[in-house]
Order: sequence, then structure tokens, then C-alpha cells
Amino acid sequence: MVEIEVETSLERFRKFLILSTCRSYIPESYLRDPEVFPERELDRGSIYVEAADKVTLKKIRDITFVNARDVLGIIYESKSGNTKLKWRQIRGKMGKVTGVASGNALTNLITAKVITPEYVNKILKGTKEEEVGRIVNEEEERPTS
Repeated sequence: MVEIEVETSLERFRKFLILSTCRSYIPESYLRDPEVFPERELDRGSIYVEAADKVTLKKIRDITFVNARDVLGIIYESKSGNTKLKWRQIRGKMGKVTGVASGNALTNLITAKVITPEYVNKILKGTKEEEVGRIVNEEEERPTS
């Protein structure tokens, strides 16, 4: 899992949600409507949209589609629990995504243009350097006999 902290538009994060949850069965009209979001109520795998105005449209499988205006934030957790992301409004339809993402979520974040492959490579490189540094420090701290 990788730590994510990036600014992105609400529409790009909405696309990530759809790719991650319901792309194979979302009605075409909902897919094209930038005000329609998936929500899910589960202990694991919940999606919650916080908005000034929200109306339930239709439930398909475990997803409830809502029409949301003036979205303030979105909380997403994958069913596996390996991805936990929050989108919080900064200004207008721009926001900041923070949290942890699995490999599959990273692929969907790239596809939705929330992040770039270069961003992932930079994060992974940083993570690897931190891991190497931690291992080296542990080795230096071990007493020799």
C-alpha cells in the first residue's frame, strides 16, 4: 500500500470511484452525469458522499447511486480494506485526495487521471529508499559479537 496526497478535480475522483466499484453495470446516463456518485454502506467497502444537496436515485447490486451537488468530501474504503482514501474540497470542484492505496487502486487512480505513472514511480522510489534506510539503520544498531 502506498500513501497518497494529491490535488485533483471532483470529476476525476468520481471516475476513480466508478472504475473501482461499478464500471461494468453503471447506467450510461449516470456515467455521463457529473453529479451522479456511487455510495455503499458496508462495514468494509463503504463509500460516503458528503454534499450540501443529495438525492438517492437507484440501488443496483450493493451500490446506491446518488445525485450530489456542492460536494464537500468523499470517503472511500475498498472491500478488502487495503485502500482508504478521502477527497476533501479545497475550492470549487478541486480537492485533495489523501490516504493509502493498494496496487489495484493505483491502477484505477492512474486510469482516472487522479495521479500519473510518474507520481507513483516517485512515491515507490521514496518508499524503497526509506525501507533501505530503515534496514541499514537496524543493521548498524545490532551489536556484533
